[in-house]
Amino acid sequence: MSKAETKDIKPAESKTGLNDFVRESRQEIAKITWPTRKEIIQTTIIIVVMALITGVVFFGIDTVLGYAIGHILNMGLTTKQALPQLPIQ
Repeated sequence: MSKAETKDIKPAESKTGLNDFVRESRQEIAKITWPTRKEIIQTTIIIVVMALITGVVFFGIDTVLGYAIGHILNMGLTTKQALPQLPIQ
């Protein structure tokens, strides 16, 4: 761009007032479609159930893989056997 072209471009007007910000924020919030109480309860239940199912699945996978790897490595020890006993002085 040449200097002549840059003179024709005007800088964007900036809104600096706090009142403008608050007014525009309220206008935007009014446009939001808020979920109903029923929708919130339904989605919350779905999320909790899915989190529990995921936890059980990962626990099962971890248990099976731990058992399998323990036997593959010939270390099929229980938790009490796996932890060394430290002498108490």
